Amino acid sequence: MADGGERRAFIGSFTAAGGPGVVTAAVAGRDGALTLLSSVDDVLDPSYLALAPDGGTLYAVSETAEGAVAAYRVKGEALELTGPPVRVGGSGPTHLSVVGGHVLTANYGSGSVSAVPVRADGRLAPAPDAVLRHTGSGPHERRQRGPHAHQVQPDPSGRWVVSVDLGTDSVRVCTLTGGALTLHREIALRPGSGPRHLAFFPDGRHACVVNELTPSVTLCRWDPEAGSLQPLTETPVLAQAPAGDAYPSGVVVAPDGRFVWTATRGEDVLTVFAVTAGGERLERVTTVPCGGHWPRALAWCDGFLYVANERSGDVTWFFVDPGTGVPERAGAVGVTAASCVVFG
Repeated sequence: MADGGERRAFIGSFTAAGGPGVVTAAVAGRDGALTLLSSVDDVLDPSYLALAPDGGTLYAVSETAEGAVAAYRVKGEALELTGPPVRVGGSGPTHLSVVGGHVLTANYGSGSVSAVPVRADGRLAPAPDAVLRHTGSGPHERRQRGPHAHQVQPDPSGRWVVSVDLGTDSVRVCTLTGGALTLHREIALRPGSGPRHLAFFPDGRHACVVNELTPSVTLCRWDPEAGSLQPLTETPVLAQAPAGDAYPSGVVVAPDGRFVWTATRGEDVLTVFAVTAGGERLERVTTVPCGGHWPRALAWCDGFLYVANERSGDVTWFFVDPGTGVPERAGAVGVTAASCVVFG
């Protein structure tokens, strides 16, 4: 949060498509409205962001062929770059997390995960400690010729690092010890599904994976003691086959574990799922328009869902009915080529 306890939002964008870089916005507690405050464009294509645990440093990938990560000091309404972006040893990083004194990046282009050390003051070391390269492929001729790591994050217990690979139809569970990333096990999902992002449930025992190449979400049981993920069911995000493009992107689990929401590009909708059977079944409730075009990312904050609509260039927010889980559009703000939203 900003000085004085006011909540902030940070919005990533694609500068190559005219985006403003990283945008800082104020968040109104009453109605969730965003007010744009400032922006910085000193990093190319900062498409995904993550805050340090203390909220004082914001990290951004540079989703370019060279692949880099940058650190910003959060100073009131502004951001200040702490140093030049650090190369991650992989191409096209699409996601990052702050874990165990490192910034981990999922490098889509090269199919790898990198661990860049974080110094005590939040700045980044000049090179990664480790780069763990994925191997494998999938049946989709164009999208799965090789590995494509799309997301990396810690599990709720903090014991494991979990990476989702669209190219190999799998989720990898790793350990991070002394900067070394070590593969623990790889869990196969349905061939051709194209897993993109994973969200854990608040019980720490379940997770769901949104699949990009077949519009669906896979519900899984998570064993934090064994570091193992067991797929249970796969549910389409749409009630009927799409007429055109339909590429799911984001997935969010409600803080109380009662609902799951996904966003689907092309169809430009949000899908609401009710969680039943003790967390082991999803029932599709409804879909609603996402408020823009090409919803690239979805985020939750204090009873509101926020959608970064890349191609329409806006961030839309929705009030969520706590009884039904159904979102109702509440407002929007323009951000060209918006790609993600995170909150501090």
